[in-house]
Amino acid sequence: MKKRVGIEALAVAVPRRYVDIEDLARARGVDPAKFTAGLGAKEMAVNDPGEDSVSLAATAAARLIQQQGVDTSKLGMLVVGTETGVDHSKPIASHVHGLLKLPRGMRTFDSQHACYGGTAGLMAAVEWIASGAAAGRSALVVCTDIARYGLKTAGEPTQGGGAVALLVSETPDLLAVDVGLNGVSTADVYDFWRPVGRREALVDGHYSITCYLDAMAGAYRGWRERAMEQGLVRWDSKLPSEQLSRILYHVPFCKMARKAHAQVRLCDLEDSGSGPATPEARDEAAKSQASYDAQVAKSLGLNARVGNVYTASLYLALAGQLHAEGAALAGQRIGLLSYGSGSCAEFYSGVVGEKAAERMARADLDTVLAKRERVSIEEYERLMNLPYDAPEAIAPEPGTFRLAEIHEFRRKYAGA
Repeated sequence: MKKRVGIEALAVAVPRRYVDIEDLARARGVDPAKFTAGLGAKEMAVNDPGEDSVSLAATAAARLIQQQGVDTSKLGMLVVGTETGVDHSKPIASHVHGLLKLPRGMRTFDSQHACYGGTAGLMAAVEWIASGAAAGRSALVVCTDIARYGLKTAGEPTQGGGAVALLVSETPDLLAVDVGLNGVSTADVYDFWRPVGRREALVDGHYSITCYLDAMAGAYRGWRERAMEQGLVRWDSKLPSEQLSRILYHVPFCKMARKAHAQVRLCDLEDSGSGPATPEARDEAAKSQASYDAQVAKSLGLNARVGNVYTASLYLALAGQLHAEGAALAGQRIGLLSYGSGSCAEFYSGVVGEKAAERMARADLDTVLAKRERVSIEEYERLMNLPYDAPEAIAPEPGTFRLAEIHEFRRKYAGA
């Protein structure tokens, strides 16, 4: 009998400040609708130098352990997915391991491939457990990132930051992953990158969207082929993608989920052999508002209020989806699409656990967001202009971590 493996619980950490996206639009002389309707944004997380990728990761992981009563002696792997590394050699995972005082007998490492790194880490953990190599132990996978493009740039309203920690085990109360049903697609492209030594990423925006959609189409078709072989979906009165209760997407900005969903539907319409006859009609059918509202819209609540979180964006969508509909989706299969520039896409699926609502209630996401402080555009700009290596002397909130100082290139953290 195959093991049931997947996500048992999760926790979220976000910077303690945010800006209202309409305030940002007005400050830049832009119609707020360009950011709200055009990007699907409401708020944008703003981090200060003390809230780096390590402190956010450690805070999310500590919150997961505390909220869910995790027995850390049963952990055997810690993977951090990030594209906001703090050192070329020493991984964020080692910092998190030390700050949380986790067991010595663990495998720890970072996973980097732009926004795909978190999913790569999750699959390493899932397959480690499914293979039997874990010997009953669980894994901690943390996705942590800070999306930074700079003041008054085209990418400014798509910034953000935060971390999502996932407990992966043989008790998948949140999501039992369909092990081995993954579809993947990779290509060597320059759509988004951050050269060594730069704080701000570089992006070829329109090209990156094309790369995302092309890679996603290949990954989805790969998943669909395997799912059909196992009888999980079929060509029927409903398209194969419509046979998934919900589909969650990597969300660099919320409007991207609408483009992605139309692309998935277009793959089905093009391949069905019985869809609309003309390309124009297929394109129009792919943009179904009813399908988007039913399968996608409710997953975006957290992303709209936090912004881009790179590796954590898909898992923030998962948190938002299960926060909104955990009880209603229990026992139902959902699809998840991860994309990382450079590029790699992976489409996989899983069944929502019967205890999903209970686990999400413990994550207390409403309080996590409610405790944040809304700041002015002037304060946001001040924070953005602070040097990364000189964090302000701010005492961390109970249960959280902050970067305290960097001395001789060694990072010191305070908190929890």
